[in-house]
Amino acid sequence: MRYLVLFCVLFLTAFAPAARADVDHSIFDALLKKYVNERGMVNYKGFKKDEKELRRYLDLLSKNPPKAGWSADEKLAYWINAYNAFTIQLILDHYPVKSIKDIGTLIQIPYVNTPWDIEFIRIGGKKYDLNNIEHDIIRKEFNDPRIHFALVCAAKSCPKLRNEAFVAARLNRQLDEQGRDFLNNPAKNAITARQASLSKILDWYAGDFKKNGQTVVSWVNRYSNVKINSETDLSYQTYDWSLNEP
Repeated sequence: MRYLVLFCVLFLTAFAPAARADVDHSIFDALLKKYVNERGMVNYKGFKKDEKELRRYLDLLSKNPPKAGWSADEKLAYWINAYNAFTIQLILDHYPVKSIKDIGTLIQIPYVNTPWDIEFIRIGGKKYDLNNIEHDIIRKEFNDPRIHFALVCAAKSCPKLRNEAFVAARLNRQLDEQGRDFLNNPAKNAITARQASLSKILDWYAGDFKKNGQTVVSWVNRYSNVKINSETDLSYQTYDWSLNEP
């Protein structure tokens, strides 16, 4: 009997359909390739015409929240894509706007003052706002400062929106590429050996970049073609909240 039970377990394991660990991000990937240029600028008018497709992707995310069996990279890719895709939807809901911050003045919701506090996101039966995804999930659960090179809040001073979806199989490479692009973009970080005018992101989230014995300087040097040191005069740029469209 024991061998019969073992045989049945092995048989069922071998022929049971494999559980899908990750969400298919191909819909979002196609939209990004179609409506985001090489500089990360977004064609929101084009997205508006294809809004049905974007909503189909968001519905897929809503019905398939990360599960315990997913790998850390699968979960992180999911949440980065969710943040970026829902941010695009938020812009489309109020388009045309000159800045995502303008949405805060347009909304009429008690105790909600910024677009990042609007609970318009539904995932797995729960309601979220963009702050929940960034601060309560991504920053809290994933100890990786590179997420600040990947999350895009629809502003020109943000890192460029990647024109492909993040996927677990390439996530590490994608995050490194985002870091190199961001730190070597003179419009976002003007760096010389003697003076570095850095993105305000490196100031706002300095605590994240200083974890595990790292420093802001070491993160800059990880990706910047021009290296700096403790003698370099550091300053931080004024953030441009203009909408990230051409």
